[in-house]
Amino acid sequence: MMSFLCINRKCWRVPMLLRGMLNQEGFRFRSLAASCSLYGKKKTTIRYENIDQEKYRDLINYLTSYKDSSQRPELVFEEDNMLNGPERKYKNSDQEDEPKVCRNWSPLMNPNKSSLPQETVPGPPLQISLQRKNLASVTAVLQQTMPVEQAFYLEKWKQRMILELGIEGFAEYTKNIFQQGKLFHAAMETLLLAEEISVEQEEDTNVSGYIRSVQHVLQHVTGVRVLESAVQHETLHYQGLVDCVAEYRGKLCAIEWKTSGKAKPFLRNTFDNPLQVAAYIGAINHDANYNFQVDCGLLVVAYKDGSPAHAHYIDSELCCQYWNKWLLRLEEYKEKDFGIV
Repeated sequence: MMSFLCINRKCWRVPMLLRGMLNQEGFRFRSLAASCSLYGKKKTTIRYENIDQEKYRDLINYLTSYKDSSQRPELVFEEDNMLNGPERKYKNSDQEDEPKVCRNWSPLMNPNKSSLPQETVPGPPLQISLQRKNLASVTAVLQQTMPVEQAFYLEKWKQRMILELGIEGFAEYTKNIFQQGKLFHAAMETLLLAEEISVEQEEDTNVSGYIRSVQHVLQHVTGVRVLESAVQHETLHYQGLVDCVAEYRGKLCAIEWKTSGKAKPFLRNTFDNPLQVAAYIGAINHDANYNFQVDCGLLVVAYKDGSPAHAHYIDSELCCQYWNKWLLRLEEYKEKDFGIV
């Protein structure tokens, strides 16, 4: 009886198994047929003229406007600055660079000279020859401690010039620039020593354009006290050769004459030249050969084509700022141990 029941149950399951297999096969067949029918149909093409242009007009204009001038990089940055403000680089408080402080700070002005008269003393300008001592020179300090970014652009310019002129051509170019600078300084010395400053005196030289360039500045230079004279800071042990000390518009200044083939209308365009002026001012104030003090500077950039020179006046407050920067560069130079006292 039990065996009959088992057989009966098995026989009842057979139709169910067959029905399941047929259903699976049917599903596969229908799927295959559907796939074939899809591949068999022609691809439907969408014609743009059938699109409701009026409905999507704003969207189309917005997308196509990306190719217009509104996507120029400068306008994108301008819009971003207007919306979000200028880019700011944030640092964690523990990662912020602390301002450098000079360990051996020295004042720009000499307190021992504060009571000395500042009036111009009649007589020829002071001209002291530069003695080669074991002291740091101002130009060497600035060259050896040049900021990395400034040195990078200087080297990049040098390599570009070598590609254009070749190594020998670049050497000749720098030689000519140096020679023109020497001739210009000599011509300025001659003019400032003369009783009357006249540009015609230098018309036959290679620097007549530079002289014409500074003519409007020379009209305000009076009371020349120093010309091409050596200065030495007796405490900080550095030396240099200052171009001129004279009154400019009634203010006693240390004056530096510079030449350039490129316009430098702003003081920031002159790189380390303001530090050079501040270094000379500090040396004058701490040199026993000079019985006066200076607290202002004048940086004059002359142009070969005769266009008006740019005269950058450096007042006493600005001089102090550049003086502090000079002290840091001098300290960095001495830390590198360049064989100075």
